[in-house]
Amino acid sequence: MLEISSDLVDQIVRHARTDHPDEACGVIAGPVGTGRPERFIPMINAARSPTFYEFDSADLFKLYREMDDLDEEPVVIYHSHTATEAFPSRTDISLASEPGAHYVLVSTRQTGQDDGPYEFRSFRIVNGEVAEETVKLI
Repeated sequence: MLEISSDLVDQIVRHARTDHPDEACGVIAGPVGTGRPERFIPMINAARSPTFYEFDSADLFKLYREMDDLDEEPVVIYHSHTATEAFPSRTDISLASEPGAHYVLVSTRQTGQDDGPYEFRSFRIVNGEVAEETVKLI
């Protein structure tokens, strides 16, 4: 189960809407070993694509060094889907490299950049196996 604050959910959704029609992506870091998502880190989609996201390698390297210095780890790795449901694509599954992370997907397909309904789902992806999990707002 992913336990996450409504403020962090709002920040993810806002980022997804702002970047629409391109996919948005980012990380929420938390103290190592706690599983608590605390620090919102929006990233730039280096692919600048409505169907694919890619972290810039230099930005990602910098982020991991920063998290290491702060004794943090990636608790949530998120991205948006702009035209499809909030479910991991084959590409998303193949790129999932953090077995301890929650993979959050937000779909902005219904409203784009506007307020309104959105899909927000969380998954565990380990060795190519996808398991949806409950999201509990705290």
